Amino acid sequence: MNLVKRFALASMLMFIFILSGCSDDPVQEDLLHYVNEEMPDLADEETKVVGKYEAVTGVNYTDDYTLYDALKLEIIPEYNAFIQELEAVETKTDELRKLHEDFIEATNLQASAFLLIVTAIENQDSNTINEANEKLNTARKMMRDYQNDVEKLAKKHDVKLEKKKVDDSL
Repeated sequence: MNLVKRFALASMLMFIFILSGCSDDPVQEDLLHYVNEEMPDLADEETKVVGKYEAVTGVNYTDDYTLYDALKLEIIPEYNAFIQELEAVETKTDELRKLHEDFIEATNLQASAFLLIVTAIENQDSNTINEANEKLNTARKMMRDYQNDVEKLAKKHDVKLEKKKVDDSL
């Protein structure tokens, strides 16, 4: 499995569904709503956009023009729309809100890396490509941290997480 596909799979909390009954714990209730109601459709959106990026990078890279065109016409606009929807998600508790903001920060960093790749191609600048790759690596780490923090929050509030199987054909 290549790096981008692993990134798409690892970055998405949305591949996790929470199994638990309702309680008087507001964080638990907020977490249940967040993961089961708010995030699944967003997960699908991000997976599709990252799949488009994967289709023109790594082993699928053909040339700068193809990558540039895909970024400008599809990937960046769709990823920005995804971020707007992500930013519209409301949480009720401070603990979950902080984690959600961490995820938004990671997706914004990834979006800025996509823009840097476009700039690098326009200027034929390998230093800018290196900077974009560093941003992508940082965003990946931030997304892993976010997912781990959500898992810790779930455990703290007595919520069991079950990972959903992901289609490898993405």
